[in-house]
Amino acid sequence: MDKFEKLTGIAAPLPLINVDTDMIIPKQFLKTIKRSGLGVNLFDEMRFDDNGNEIKDFVLNQPAYRNAEILVAGDNFGCGSSREHAPWAIKDFGIRCVIAPSFADIFYNNCFKNGILPIALPQQAVDILMKDAEKGANARMTIDLDAQTVTTSDGEVFSFDVDPFKKHCLLNGLDDIALTLEKAPAIQTFETQAQQARPWV
Repeated sequence: MDKFEKLTGIAAPLPLINVDTDMIIPKQFLKTIKRSGLGVNLFDEMRFDDNGNEIKDFVLNQPAYRNAEILVAGDNFGCGSSREHAPWAIKDFGIRCVIAPSFADIFYNNCFKNGILPIALPQQAVDILMKDAEKGANARMTIDLDAQTVTTSDGEVFSFDVDPFKKHCLLNGLDDIALTLEKAPAIQTFETQAQQARPWV
């Protein structure tokens, strides 16, 4: 998993509440178990019409936001089913941070496991960040995970809370597998001792 330390990038405004995981990645794209390739289907039903043509008004189809790395969204982002494909699609599109007043719990935790930083901030702060994002590609936000701050293009700074363990994992690029592998020597020692104590197993 890629480390997340400091990110300066374009923020796309998505002022919608209750964006559920089926809106993020519709059910027909859940046939794969690969974490790559889902970015093209991110927000598919909002990005494309029935003929597969881009809907020009949707934010991620606009030239200023095609390379967005930050998403500023409304309350209760990631609600609905617990599909992990949702953060896979977000990450594969190139978005590394989602800012919203609140998140669904399972989606929130899945983000950390997939190298995405979800930041929950009060509605008043999100409103300011939404306005900043609406300025387009020339307005870049900075997310500093170590300092736990979000800085607007105008230099206004907002602090956010994050679980220390989740922060450690993101800063060091540790997913569940990498965390387990950190204990590889201890695991090997246990297995050796267990085999000697119970050779019949």
